Amino acid sequence: MNAPLSHPHPLLELDVLRTFVAIAETGSFTAAADTVFRTPSAVSMQIKKLEETLGQSLFARDSRSVALTAAGEMLIGHARQLLALNREAVAKFIAPDIAGEVRLGAPDDVSERFLPDMLRRFAQSHPGIAVNVVVENTDELIARTAKGALDVAMITCNGGFAGDKTAEVLYREPLVWACLKGGCAALRDPLPVSVWEEGCVWRKEALEGLARAGRDYRISFQSAYISGQKAAILADLAVAPMPLSAISDPIVAASAKDNLPPLGNYSLGLIVARDASAPVKAAADHLRASFATRAGKALAA
Repeated sequence: MNAPLSHPHPLLELDVLRTFVAIAETGSFTAAADTVFRTPSAVSMQIKKLEETLGQSLFARDSRSVALTAAGEMLIGHARQLLALNREAVAKFIAPDIAGEVRLGAPDDVSERFLPDMLRRFAQSHPGIAVNVVVENTDELIARTAKGALDVAMITCNGGFAGDKTAEVLYREPLVWACLKGGCAALRDPLPVSVWEEGCVWRKEALEGLARAGRDYRISFQSAYISGQKAAILADLAVAPMPLSAISDPIVAASAKDNLPPLGNYSLGLIVARDASAPVKAAADHLRASFATRAGKALAA
């Protein structure tokens, strides 16, 4: 039997995290105080307590502005996800029935890997909300959200598109080289690679990695859809960069003997319309909570 921990980690208070997020989003302790219905001095005390608990400064302050420190940037995503999990749980018991429509945009790989289960559970918890899904590339999703044609969009971050750096990061996971189990595509020279167009984060990581490693390659297959990428791999025509969660037998992650360069991480971001309605906010919270749960399971695995 394992002995209990003598020094357990402190518990973060949701009320304090709500204040922390409000300051980050408004850029002001005074504005945040109005948002959370507290006095500025009470808000300052909450943040002081949070910084003492974590042993880190969360905000860099001067006479005119407030900005997140590196530690604050690290905490903000976790704080938003914890608050979303709380709202999602509470909504199942005490929130009034919400009805309406949500226009949701997502890239092809996200719609295949994540949306079916998440939308099924959202339909069960919010039967009065209709979700209409548009599957497009990240550049188009950002543009449609900016024009008001979409309420919520999930996008791949850091692809160089205008607006993607302002997205709230939902989920991070490693990119790996995907290949056919027992196949020989990874051994060919030049290396046959399956990718998509400029601006695709997966393409960028793969081709820059190969260039740094001095590995000759040729683009032998191009597809905007993850099903097309998998078809090329299953035919042993190419290897392709993919998120780890997209790998399933007989597609496997390349091994060290394949001598392929390591790839970076893949980030999935969330953009929500500024004038979000109650149904839109509920859908956004559900996505935040779902990915927070998924990230927790990945860490525990």
